[in-house]
Order: sequence, then structure tokens, then C-alpha cells
Amino acid sequence: MTNNPILSFTVEASDISFIGEDLQRPECILAKPDGSLWAADARGGVVHIKPDGTQEIITQTFGNLKDRFEEADDEAARFTEGTLPNGLAFGKKGEIYISNFGTDVLEVMAPDGETTTLYDSIDGQAIGKVNFVIRDSKERLWLTVSTRTKNWMEAMSPNVADGYIALADESGIHIVADGFAFTNEVRLDAKENYIYIVETCGQRISRMKVAENGSLSGREVFGPTKLGKTGKNGFPDGITFDAYGNLWGTLVMSDQIYAITPEGDYQVILDDDNEAASEALEQAFQKDEATPELMLAAGGTIAPWFASITFGGQDLKTAYIGSLRGTRIPYFTSPVAGLPMTHWFD
Repeated sequence: MTNNPILSFTVEASDISFIGEDLQRPECILAKPDGSLWAADARGGVVHIKPDGTQEIITQTFGNLKDRFEEADDEAARFTEGTLPNGLAFGKKGEIYISNFGTDVLEVMAPDGETTTLYDSIDGQAIGKVNFVIRDSKERLWLTVSTRTKNWMEAMSPNVADGYIALADESGIHIVADGFAFTNEVRLDAKENYIYIVETCGQRISRMKVAENGSLSGREVFGPTKLGKTGKNGFPDGITFDAYGNLWGTLVMSDQIYAITPEGDYQVILDDDNEAASEALEQAFQKDEATPELMLAAGGTIAPWFASITFGGQDLKTAYIGSLRGTRIPYFTSPVAGLPMTHWFD
């Protein structure tokens, strides 16, 4: 392919606009063709931002998970305790699947907030730190589990690789690939021939061939073996495809947006890095000495801890940035449309 529209494309802080206010941990964002956005929120549920910019929170209705969240009394605890809606996916009837990073379950939330637990175990074992969920064209759910370690910050290590991918289909839920270094977001390509897998602590993107029955094979690294600016590594978090076939992604804590072309070439699109803090974290990580304090010291100024990127707008050329510590959603205009997600055609 030639004339890739993202070649030499960069975004500066002055190109950024914002939508939403007083959000809490808008890690994952879903967009609909009408221009509305749906963002995960640490108060337990999602925030619906309407096309006119007004917003409302749809709170999950069960138990006292919200109360448990509010009891967290330090910043690190906000990322490890209570309900933490993380990855989101729309069901065919408008329901929202929620991978809850705090309570370690996969949930489904009705439009009115009523929530049911779908899965909390696999093969009789606790499911682990549920991170992300997507729905494919066959109505199957792909679920990532970052680690079996309860406090995920303790799994921020170059020596831990206990993450996995599960598939929920008509036969139930089962593990289809294991042994990943902190499995994060996954995406299927346009033809659903490959699944692309973020390994945050592996600092890389892997991919595997998807068979008709959902089994995976042929694991390989896609793009650089270590992601980040030249001479520096970073921690990938969210990914998404554009219509050309470029894979866009975020580096969390070093707060960068990057893209990997279909040929595997890597380029930084937006850089909001606090270099001294992220370099200190990187050095500690390589020694297996990363701490919550070093992680919390890292992050930029636009929306600290870039966590995901989502294409939206009627033309799918508006790129929205999800974050773990921001209170607004930054966005900018892309030179190429995003690849529509499955719910775009519901």
C-alpha cells in the first residue's frame, strides 16, 4: 500500500480540544455514529456524553461497590480498590459489557444501569484482573486478563507473564492463549484474521492468527520489540485500527500516542511525556523495582496516563484519548478514519 495518510502526521498540544468534565478514570471510551460518547467511570458505571456536550452518569445498580470505592483514602488505592469499570463493549441491543478491573468480573449493564455478573471464574478458578472486552462479528466476546495478581501494581514487573485471553462463545468461556506480560487491550483486524495483543509489561504488541472456531496460533511480535521513543521504552495500553490498517496506540505513564503501519514501522504522533519521571520509572522497572510512587510521578499534562484511543464522529475522524487520571476527554482530528467497531453496524 502507498500514500499512507499518517506518514509524518503529528499532533501538538495546541491541536487538542476537550469534551466532558469531572470524569473519574475515563479509561475506555465508546463512540456511536450519532456523535455520542460513553466513558468508563470509577464511580461505578459509565458517563454518557451526548452530541450537544451534556452528560449524565449511568450508575450500576447492585451492592455497595460504590461505597467501597469512596472509602479509598490514598491515590494508589484509587487504582486497586472497589469497582473500576475498565474496558467497555456494546452489545447488540445497547447493553454494555464491562470488564471490571477492581472486582475482577465481566459484567453486563442494561441501559438503565441494572448490572449482572456474567463471569467471575474460569475452570473453577477466580478469573483474575479483568482488563478489556470486545465483541466480534460472530457475537463472541474476547476478554483479556492482565494478571492473576490481585494488586496489579505488584505485577508491574519484567518477570511476570501470567496474563491471558479468554473467549466467551456459545460453549461458555475458556482460555485461548496464555503467558502474556500484563495483557491489556486487544483488537481484531478488519477481516478478523488476526488478533493484536498489548503486552504492557512486555512493552510490545503481539499478534496471533484467529481460526474459524476462535482458537489462536502463531504468536509473534508486531512492530518494534520494545515500544517507545528512540532509545527509550514505554508501556503500551490501548490500541485501535484505522481504516487504512495502521494500528494506533497509547503509552501509559509516558503519555504518548503512536502508530504502527501495516509494514511494522513505528512513529510517535503525540508526545506529552514527563521524560525525567518516565525515565526513572523505566530504569526501576528493568530492575524489577517499580513502585506506585514512581508510577504516580509519571504522566503528562493533557490527561495523565493515556490509556486508550477511540475513533468517533460521523466520519470516524475524531480521535478521543482515554486516560486513567484525567477528568476530561482530549480529542483531535485524524487524517484518516478509524476502523468501525462491530456496534457501528447494529
